[in-house]
Amino acid sequence: MLSPYLAYVQSNYVNLFAPVFFIVCFRGYLHYTYLRSLDTPCLAFAMHRFRKQWIRMAMIRDNRIPDTNIVANLERNVSFFASTSLLVLAGLVTLLSSAEAALGMLNEIPFSDNSSRGEWEVKVLLLVFLFVYAFFKFTWALRQYGLVSVMIGAAPENSLNPGKEEIAKHVDSISKMASKASGNFNNGLRSYYFSMAALGWFINAWVLIALSVFIVFILYRREFKSDTLGIMMDDLPDA
Repeated sequence: MLSPYLAYVQSNYVNLFAPVFFIVCFRGYLHYTYLRSLDTPCLAFAMHRFRKQWIRMAMIRDNRIPDTNIVANLERNVSFFASTSLLVLAGLVTLLSSAEAALGMLNEIPFSDNSSRGEWEVKVLLLVFLFVYAFFKFTWALRQYGLVSVMIGAAPENSLNPGKEEIAKHVDSISKMASKASGNFNNGLRSYYFSMAALGWFINAWVLIALSVFIVFILYRREFKSDTLGIMMDDLPDA
């Protein structure tokens, strides 16, 4: 006779496999894009080259107010998403206390798997995990952009006649910090994309699996094969 745990696994293997598949897609894509961005034409690769060119230009400008304004604008974008993540998290926590009403609505959707309250709460917690992850990524990106502002302010002015090696060192370090901040911001945005796939689990596990693959395809298409990337590559500055 099967144990209760083994019987549960056999009757719910798709529901158990789906979140594992989702997490593999989520973490796998983040790792894949990081490795490919180092030497493969993609948005992150192109943007790093443009950042280096931006900092080179900043190094020869006596007035660096435009550069600090650029960083401030980037910080505002990140701050907006960080604040939005907190609002979404507040809504998800509230949703946990409205299980009965939500389950009644979901069970009326065609192809719904008629989840129990415990299963529904696990699905909500998956969304909570995604937005907590996004919040930490956005806030870390916000701090890193703050560091970029300080590093730009600390770079020597032309009147001090800094050497080429010193300028190159500042260009390299500041552009790397800006790319780190952008990478964390991008990972936060990707969490938002994958949260769209996680919503499919509320219908059934197969929808979660299908949407996970679809989101990976959409992100890959935009970051590695889009017209936007082609335009940037046509005007790519020297390394």
